[in-house]
Amino acid sequence: MVAFAVAIAAGAGSVLRYLIDQLVQYRSHGDFPYGTFVINLTGSFVLGLSTGFALHHGLPSTPALIVGAGFASGYTTLSTWAWETLALAEAGELLEGALNIFGSFAAGLAAGAVGLALASL
Repeated sequence: MVAFAVAIAAGAGSVLRYLIDQLVQYRSHGDFPYGTFVINLTGSFVLGLSTGFALHHGLPSTPALIVGAGFASGYTTLSTWAWETLALAEAGELLEGALNIFGSFAAGLAAGAVGLALASL
């Protein structure tokens, strides 16, 4: 039953990822993949928050698993991030590609830490 809940949460996360990515990309200009950046940033925050609630407030392991392994894994994307970075580099957009790599990594770590910190209050 838990595996089914994880699968449903992952599916919901992936649909939400698509919708948010489309909305952000529609509103942004240029070649930088702002949609993926926003998705991975907010997904890191959600995962940090969920982990913090599990660690500091006794969120049971099953809901934490459903949010983390289900929703957050379906919502965030490593493969699209890597592909978009490669596409930027191949197009000669080396600064944007580097910003996507290092900016996404640093911002994702920071967002996860903020989520964890907020949940520990």
